[in-house]
Amino acid sequence: MALFGQGLVVSISVIVLIGLALSTAILMYMEAAPPDTITIASGPDGSIFQKTAEKYKVILAKNGVTLKIIPSEGSPDNFKKLSNPKIDVDIGFVLGGQINGTNTDNLVSLGSISYQPLMIFYRGATKNLLSDFKGMRLYTGPKGSGTDSLARTLLEANGIKPDGHTILVNTLAGNPEQALLENRVDAIFLMGETTPMELMRHLVHTPDIHIFNFTQADGYTRRINYLNKLEIPKGSLDLGQNIPSENLYLVGPTVELIARDSLHPALSDLLLEAAREVHGAASPFKKRGEFPAPLEHEFRISEDASRYYESGKSFLYRTFPFWAASLITRSLTIIVPLALFVIPALQLVPSIYRWRLESRIYRWYRVLLDIERDAFKPSADHKRREELLRHLDHIEHTVNKIVVPASCGNHFYELRLHINFVRDKLLAQQLT
Repeated sequence: MALFGQGLVVSISVIVLIGLALSTAILMYMEAAPPDTITIASGPDGSIFQKTAEKYKVILAKNGVTLKIIPSEGSPDNFKKLSNPKIDVDIGFVLGGQINGTNTDNLVSLGSISYQPLMIFYRGATKNLLSDFKGMRLYTGPKGSGTDSLARTLLEANGIKPDGHTILVNTLAGNPEQALLENRVDAIFLMGETTPMELMRHLVHTPDIHIFNFTQADGYTRRINYLNKLEIPKGSLDLGQNIPSENLYLVGPTVELIARDSLHPALSDLLLEAAREVHGAASPFKKRGEFPAPLEHEFRISEDASRYYESGKSFLYRTFPFWAASLITRSLTIIVPLALFVIPALQLVPSIYRWRLESRIYRWYRVLLDIERDAFKPSADHKRREELLRHLDHIEHTVNKIVVPASCGNHFYELRLHINFVRDKLLAQQLT
């Protein structure tokens, strides 16, 4: 029975070794566990981007993930940081219209999280076209900001460039609203999502101050594909005084949560959960539950984000804490493929074992054939056949030591019969 036990152990050992090799390969190529720290490029201190990042940080901390916030100069700077692999940053807030031909193959969008309508407050007579601002003093936001970039794009589309007549201002003493009220500038460009409602109401109640109505909003969105047409309904700023007195149209890009394509899927889900909590409420520019949304503009929506929008978080991440779901996911990644291999393989153990036993028996038939051929060669004499008979005795002695299970007994006894058959032929040859 020693041979029986040894053969079975060898057969199972082969399967186990293959299974271990398979597990090693899976571990080498499977995704690593989600990191417990990620870095976001936000915006200037006190900006809406920086405040949003702080809200994300609180939500992610509840799941054991630390969000490291890096201040930036705004959306264009965020995009530059994400595009540069030498800078340690994982995600960032980016406005549409920032890429300017830059390669974005290593970046993906987790979706849009809000609209950023451009609001233009101005003094004087009502203006119907953006080209009417030519020759005026225009505050377009801090240099390098998303507001400044979009304002310059729209002004240039209307033939307005900074020259001796039109002055584009990027820095002001004090805040832009005060500069407008003090007649230090003729118009200020502000992003609506970052403009407090109280400030908007204050400005529109000020005599001789107006909000520019983008009556050509449809034309702008056709010409510049990352822009959206937005509407401030009649009376929504002041119902009692009916401000605005007619539906007011604005244009603006969306803010997208951009990530490097190496972002772990579990973190993608976690970030979108945070985005839903932070941006899901209604506001003057969006409906409840409208954001986050998979609105694809200049960046492709990541596969993980698409899956989230279609079916939400996976069962494990819905059911267990983040750390536990991550551990279970990694474990299943190893166990499931291994089980798919090992279970069928173990069913093959009896067949493999039987094949190994039969191969131990069948190899003696090659020796018997060689002995028989050698004995009947014309050159074989009496002495040579004596040697072959002794060799045959040795073979029989060795074979008799083989221990096989009953299931292979027929092959064992057939081999012994054939050994005797060859011996009888040799003895008969000796007598002739």
